Amino acid sequence: MINAIINFFRPAKPIPQIEDPKEVDSLYRYWRIRMMYATLIGYALFYFTRTNLAFALPGIERELGISKANLGLFLTLHGLLYGVSKFANGLLGDRANVRYFMAAGLLLSAIMNIAFGLSSLSIAFGIFWLLNGWFQGMGFPPCARALTHWFSPKERGVKFSIWNTSHSIGAMLVALLCAWLATYNWRLVLWVPAGLAILGVVFLLNRLRDTPASLGLPAVEVYTGGDEAPEESATEKDPGFRQFVIKNVFCNPMIWVISIANFFLYTVRYSILNWLPTFLSEARSVDIKHSGLFVFGVEFAGVAGMLTFGWLADRVFHGRAARACFFSMIFCTLCMMYFWKLQSHSMLVNAALLCGVGLFVYGPQALVGVIAANLATRRAAATAIGVTGFFGYMSGIISGWGVGSLVKANDWSPVFAMLTGCAAMAALLFAVAWNAYRTTAQ
Repeated sequence: MINAIINFFRPAKPIPQIEDPKEVDSLYRYWRIRMMYATLIGYALFYFTRTNLAFALPGIERELGISKANLGLFLTLHGLLYGVSKFANGLLGDRANVRYFMAAGLLLSAIMNIAFGLSSLSIAFGIFWLLNGWFQGMGFPPCARALTHWFSPKERGVKFSIWNTSHSIGAMLVALLCAWLATYNWRLVLWVPAGLAILGVVFLLNRLRDTPASLGLPAVEVYTGGDEAPEESATEKDPGFRQFVIKNVFCNPMIWVISIANFFLYTVRYSILNWLPTFLSEARSVDIKHSGLFVFGVEFAGVAGMLTFGWLADRVFHGRAARACFFSMIFCTLCMMYFWKLQSHSMLVNAALLCGVGLFVYGPQALVGVIAANLATRRAAATAIGVTGFFGYMSGIISGWGVGSLVKANDWSPVFAMLTGCAAMAALLFAVAWNAYRTTAQ
């Protein structure tokens, strides 16, 4: 059984390389587009089975009488295990088949959502959402492997940013869908997205493939030309992989700096994503079905932020993405501070400031992966991104249980004071990583 699972996830073997330059160019153009949209749509569907819970929380609290602190604990435990999973699966994802690894994670996550929706006990909620957190961690590592194999270091700022719109696209669509479903029954908020995710599994199996070499194509640096030497790839049996990871990931101080920055960044992002519908309902008297429009606006602004700051990272800062992250988080801090201090009841003012937060927090969220991938190279990109992701989702301690407990003891104002400080800390750490760029693979 274990051998069958290992064989299922084994990387696709290289085939004889195509010699005709015209055919290579044609195939590369086709497969780069296909891998981009397939991984983008697939990861958006992971959001359908992750952020949907935010719209079920008010119904669960009302129907089952579970407190905000306990609901926040579900989010925290999910985030913690997701962070561990993202790290562990990052190690596996560097040497696993993109196609099957990603599809399996989405299928298992959908099953956990169905089981959660069938439950009514806190212990069952905790178990299923914990397991969901683990399976969610199987989503990003194969995408990191795919992107670093199909796109060269000098174009990853833009390409990662385009791909990262999957986060906002998934969150926007599920917000509109689940805000409507929540008016009928909170259980539908779990079941309907899960059904769509299962359809997505079929799509991923059909559309995805593994590396260029598995299709007879040369390394992407060879295809794109220029002065970049091809990065070495991790293989299933890679005797130097462990030493390479230790040196270029765990002993690289810049990886730790951007990982801690990611902790503060994700505290802001997930506090907004998980609690905004509840906050708008309680503090601004916004109906739950209308709160989906606010979330949609935040995520839509996030798409613009990703594309804008990805372009700046490549074209203005020449691949040094931490510089773009620094400026983005400065503006995010200002938007969060004004949202906290003004405490306006104007829907237009609230929408503008929240969209500002989305605009400026999603740019760095997209670019942290670019910084990590360039520092660790393609050989350990998924591992490095797994480390940054681990720190990002450790923020669930604050954005989940911490926020729920803080609101229970006080009100919402201290929450936004805390988030302003977190945004400022992220900006400071990105300033420390100002010159972080590509590591020379050895």
